[in-house]
Amino acid sequence: MIDPRILRDDPDRVRAAQAKRGLTDESVDQALAADSARRTAIGEYESRRAEQKQRGKLVAQAQGEEKQALLAQVKDLAAEVKRLEAEQAAAEEEWRQALMAIPNLAADEAPAGGEDDYTVLEHVGTPREFDFEPRDHVELGRMLAAIDLERGAKVSGSRFYFLTGIGARLELALVNMAMDQAREAGFTQVIAPSLVKPRAMEGTGFLGQAADDVYRIEGEEMYLVGTSEVAMAAFHSEEILDVATLPRRYAALSPCFRKEAGSHGKDTRGIIRVHWFDKVEMFVYTTVEDSYAEHQRLLQWEKDFMAKLELAYRVIDTAAGDLGLSAQRKFDIEAWIPTQGRYRELTSTSNCTDFQSRRLDTRGRLEDGTITPVATLNGTLTAIPRTIVAILETHQQADGSVRVPEALRPYLGGLEVLSPVTA
Repeated sequence: MIDPRILRDDPDRVRAAQAKRGLTDESVDQALAADSARRTAIGEYESRRAEQKQRGKLVAQAQGEEKQALLAQVKDLAAEVKRLEAEQAAAEEEWRQALMAIPNLAADEAPAGGEDDYTVLEHVGTPREFDFEPRDHVELGRMLAAIDLERGAKVSGSRFYFLTGIGARLELALVNMAMDQAREAGFTQVIAPSLVKPRAMEGTGFLGQAADDVYRIEGEEMYLVGTSEVAMAAFHSEEILDVATLPRRYAALSPCFRKEAGSHGKDTRGIIRVHWFDKVEMFVYTTVEDSYAEHQRLLQWEKDFMAKLELAYRVIDTAAGDLGLSAQRKFDIEAWIPTQGRYRELTSTSNCTDFQSRRLDTRGRLEDGTITPVATLNGTLTAIPRTIVAILETHQQADGSVRVPEALRPYLGGLEVLSPVTA
């Protein structure tokens, strides 16, 4: 959640941030009203509680009828104090919910507007031109016996798939290459759970505007994560970290599950938009002050991985209205997909500043003993299906074979070319 002091001291800044996301002032006004009601409830409760204590002392000194009268007053006060305590608790919860509904304040540098209002920061590489008609990844996957969409649909439904043979080997190679890069950069490798409690999901901001895209396990208070960011953000929840040990960098592998709500009719062919995929995600705990430089470091690590795959791509600065609830700023890397003739998102990296840590009670202890919220950041190294799509389509050859990027070859046993499988 945002710092409550910013809301109280500079509500116009919060209103401006809402407008930048294309949102109204309503949640800001509700939070201010809830804060005012909360403070009033606290004052009334504490006043009556103090009076109750004072009357209690008088009872001990009184006798006879005076004592009986005081006892009656204390009894009435006790009932009122209990009522005011309940009202205070309700006001506290209303205030908490109102504050939780306000997104992180978008960075000044983030473009205003919605999904199509991003800013292109740079282009890297040149989209490949073919002297033959390129095949899409569905046809290539079939020729290589790497992707089985028909059996995926038969077994699990639409937007599911099997990776088989060289397809499965490609996934393992990409995971291992990503994990090696992360480890060499000082990340701790993690295999993260894909089922989490509501607190983890709410704390990372995925039960707000993104709730419709989340799978909930009926009959249990558990959710399937859409990214290991959720588990890793909750990893140090309710802990106080020594700031001297920051940054703490983790690279987590987990399956990811998404309903893809609202995507009816979009990317129905192939494995661009699916309900399940595996992903290696970088996650960092650091100070708010260093989070902005760390964000650039995460972006560079993603760019390094793209370079290893020899892909043409662009980097965009996502518009405020297209940011998730928790993100202050987000960069996307979009790879060129030849048969679609456009760039598609392969990775993203977000700076969530202290938004998630406040919700999950993750704090840092400074050298002087001061306790302060820390910052959290996340960044994708590889989301497997889209990465495979980009590799197959970019590096295909006229006969349906695919050249393996040089950096990936050691992870495929030295294989240089993926060859079509003859029946």
